[in-house]
Amino acid sequence: MISNQERPTTGRKALAVNLDPRRYGSFAEIGAGQEVVRWFFRVGGAAGTIAKSMSAYDMAVSDAIYGPCDRYVCRQRLEDMLDHEHSLNLERLRESRGDTTAFFSFADTVSARNFRGTNDCHGWIGIRFQAHPRDQDSQIILHVRLLDNENALQQEALGIVGVNLLYGAFFLHHEPDQLIESLLDGLSTRRIEIDMIEFSGIAFRHVDNRVMSLRLVQLGLSSAAMFSATGEVLQPSEVLYKKPILVERGSFRPLTDVNLDMLRAASEKFEDEADVDASEVVTLAEITMRNLRANGEIDLSDFLARVDIMAASGMTVLISDYFEYYRLAAYLARHTKKKIGITMGAGSLVELFTEKYYTELEGGILESFGRLFKNDLKLYIYPLLDPDSGDLTTVGNLEVAPELRKLYRYLVDKGCIEQLDNHNPECLSTFSRQVLAMIEAGDDGWLKHVPAEVAKVIQDRGFFGYRRPLEAKLTKKSKAPATVIAPLDSPTGSAIMSYNGASQ
Repeated sequence: MISNQERPTTGRKALAVNLDPRRYGSFAEIGAGQEVVRWFFRVGGAAGTIAKSMSAYDMAVSDAIYGPCDRYVCRQRLEDMLDHEHSLNLERLRESRGDTTAFFSFADTVSARNFRGTNDCHGWIGIRFQAHPRDQDSQIILHVRLLDNENALQQEALGIVGVNLLYGAFFLHHEPDQLIESLLDGLSTRRIEIDMIEFSGIAFRHVDNRVMSLRLVQLGLSSAAMFSATGEVLQPSEVLYKKPILVERGSFRPLTDVNLDMLRAASEKFEDEADVDASEVVTLAEITMRNLRANGEIDLSDFLARVDIMAASGMTVLISDYFEYYRLAAYLARHTKKKIGITMGAGSLVELFTEKYYTELEGGILESFGRLFKNDLKLYIYPLLDPDSGDLTTVGNLEVAPELRKLYRYLVDKGCIEQLDNHNPECLSTFSRQVLAMIEAGDDGWLKHVPAEVAKVIQDRGFFGYRRPLEAKLTKKSKAPATVIAPLDSPTGSAIMSYNGASQ
């Protein structure tokens, strides 16, 4: 990791690009002025870098150049800009200088703060480029949220992150982790948030965009990142915009039958709500950074194993740094005014009513619940089976601290907390930590507790310490201590308890 003192300033980055004789291309910026290209003009030597700079600010002009679209600050408009400008560069200049020039096109389409201060301040930024002359194209696309309260400051931040992106693409494309880390050089997370990044093309053929999404959250550039079951990186505001949202938080280590039954039961209740259109519901499987760091540093192989088995079940994954549920609720409410539901096990509900988690709030647990439920959010609770007594913990008999009972009763009576009485009783005996232990021990009993498609992925790829029967038998017969091929993020000694497959 490079310290801030060792990083070049924005001006030095722009000059380094200008002085690189291989780099030549165009800039097209819509929205906040030509803030990025201005840096390259300002530092000198721009004639060797800039083939063209333009701002198709008028909508009719923009449509005439790039084609019509429903929205002007969206990914599709950005990609249309990159397609058009990069194709023109190659068409006009490849024959005359293609052997010595690596062409690029940079584009952004941005909604900076208007004079009323009423708009959503965000933008799409991208670069399509050749890493080397005559090379195949590579591309980086990112979505930013502009957090400054003044238009001029937002423009300044946009210019800096744009220069960082160009410099990173040209000089750090072989180190994508460093590239991501460098995007906020000269800025801070108080000024700009990057909640989506996608690498593609020949220079990034070995990059897993799911890992890059995780890096955004891990480095603090964003508090959440999202990707689909196919591995496609998603921009949260576009997926969640004006949609009812249902979230299941869990460790998904591994994904079990109870995870799916919990989501099924909650979906049935959620979609039956009067103000929910079942065809619009977005369902998310959420993993928190605290869960991923449960045993210290994040183990990428363990992370990808969880993601792959969720993908096998068709789940959209949200990685978040919102351990507190009220912070997750606020994040979701930022993207939609429709109903929000969160499903959890009864054990997690007990922890939700544990006051030690809210000492940092001035209003304590009352403030946390005020934030959690203020946007008509609803909790759907899956029962917890006591394997020894056979008793169920439900909303009706949940034990909370005596001083919180009236608050708890009020939330239940108000309909903020609802019991999932439509659960499958056969799933109640499934506990994710026990399933994981069986996988690691070579006990085939785990197969009864996970969906068939998940079992196949675990067996085919050897996830979570799974060993094929012959390998397990040879290991047991060996006189040496058995070696369990387990990820670093092993549950042994973990203080994170799993309740019916869902972790707090």
